[in-house]
Amino acid sequence: MSNTTPKKPAGSSEFREYHTPTSGLFFRTGRVLCSRSSAFQKIEAFNHDFFGTVLFLDGLVQTTEKDEFYYHEMLVHPALACHPAPERVLIIGGGDGGALKQVLLHPVKHVTLVEIDPQVIEVSREYFPWLKACLKDKRAELVVADGNEFMAQSQRLFDIILVDSSDPVGPSAVLHQKGFFRHLKKRLNPGGVAACQSGSLLLHAPTFRAKSKFLKDIFRVARFYTGPVPTYPGGIWVYNFLSDAVDPLDIKRKPAAGLGYYNADVHRAAFSLPNNLKKLIG
Repeated sequence: MSNTTPKKPAGSSEFREYHTPTSGLFFRTGRVLCSRSSAFQKIEAFNHDFFGTVLFLDGLVQTTEKDEFYYHEMLVHPALACHPAPERVLIIGGGDGGALKQVLLHPVKHVTLVEIDPQVIEVSREYFPWLKACLKDKRAELVVADGNEFMAQSQRLFDIILVDSSDPVGPSAVLHQKGFFRHLKKRLNPGGVAACQSGSLLLHAPTFRAKSKFLKDIFRVARFYTGPVPTYPGGIWVYNFLSDAVDPLDIKRKPAAGLGYYNADVHRAAFSLPNNLKKLIG
């Protein structure tokens, strides 16, 4: 191992995401694409020589061009693979368009994307080419609204609901709470499935016990599953699969073609939980 500290290239910038007060993730980049503050958060985008375009929201990695597929495939495809014929899909959050891109790989009839911050859409449309293409799809509908309010007030029903929220702390904490999931259940068609991100196995463990308890009170089927996301805190991400009728291990449809990570074997393995998560959720 070399003891030589790499020199910072002239004119480069550094972006740091702190996972604890003394550790985290950093990116060194020479090209900042965007830095602005919306009514909701600070939005930054830059180009990295390995990760490609990187989107930061309030100093946290939202997505990177290089590894977004790990997260978005595992959020989207388990739910859609287990539903026999999903037609109407709702995505709460996900303004970068990664989840929308994955849903549109399936023969669904309509997808509604609800994003609170129009500037996230604007920045992502400019710097992530997949979003512009997805929004041109006649099946896609964009709604700029608060996801929690939309869920509480809407009377529309969906076969699949995907919650692509931020972490279970700060402004997005409400999307991880019992009241939100009660509203969510009312928006599911009979036999519907919901999937949501639940946070970092390493850093958000204290939230899993409480979430497990109230989700089991609301849904007959409330299962945790996991998957890797290299640039998210701890590298292992936790998700929830929720339904009143659908078994998450009963894969009814073949995975979409051309995926980078998800397949039927990965699907089954994702529901085999590590001991530390089993201990937390009881």
